[in-house]
Amino acid sequence: MHTLTLFYDARCGLCSRVRQWLSGQPAYVRLDFVPYDSPEAKKRLPAIQHLRADQEIVVMADSGEVWQGAGAWVMCLWALREYRAWSARLATPTMQSAARKVVHWISQNRIGMSRLLHFKSDAELTAVAERDMQEPVCQLRHDLDLID
Repeated sequence: MHTLTLFYDARCGLCSRVRQWLSGQPAYVRLDFVPYDSPEAKKRLPAIQHLRADQEIVVMADSGEVWQGAGAWVMCLWALREYRAWSARLATPTMQSAARKVVHWISQNRIGMSRLLHFKSDAELTAVAERDMQEPVCQLRHDLDLID
């Protein structure tokens, strides 16, 4: 396995923050991040619309294997150099049930957690950047005129 594709909710602040954290970690395999509701997601995994990807993360290996929920998070940790041991612990029968419950609770409460923690989603940050990119030219000239 060389690549894991993580299908995430780009409109969720917590999901976007986790994507950012994962992308900054040293990894054994390449991590690709694709919004679950994008044309690219449908191209890579046509069955994505049937997997409740709007409720829980979906991860796909370049070999075609697919995981969702707690299993997907275990695979994310498995991919990271500093967290592979954690993935082995969470994959044990004793820990699987607890991991499933924690991941389910976080998934169910991710939007509220995003608001509480003031996490901006990738979609929100993109919209702000696009808006800011459209207006500065004229505004900058006006600001420079005021300085002279």
